[in-house]
Amino acid sequence: MKKVVVSLLALGGAFALQPAVAQDVQALLNSKACLACHKVDAQLVGPAYNAVAAKYADQPDAVEYLAGKIKNGSQGVWGAMPMPPNQVTEEEAKLMAEWVLQQK
Repeated sequence: MKKVVVSLLALGGAFALQPAVAQDVQALLNSKACLACHKVDAQLVGPAYNAVAAKYADQPDAVEYLAGKIKNGSQGVWGAMPMPPNQVTEEEAKLMAEWVLQQK
């Protein structure tokens, strides 16, 4: 019984952190100027985040792949307009990639 209660408390804590993580990612996207070229549901200069999530939904290494693109930049995947490298840490890039993949 004690294990069940502890597990439920841990799970509840994880769900409670979700809004905080989303706020952290939103602040990160704003600080890195990502939203100047991307929106969740519409293409601007770059693709919409929900289009990126759909394209990579079934790719097992999607988080690592997108984190690399976020950190190092990309060209030719979504058209001729290049995405410049971003000054982010590996952890920030991974957090951003995970968030993007949730935008369905």
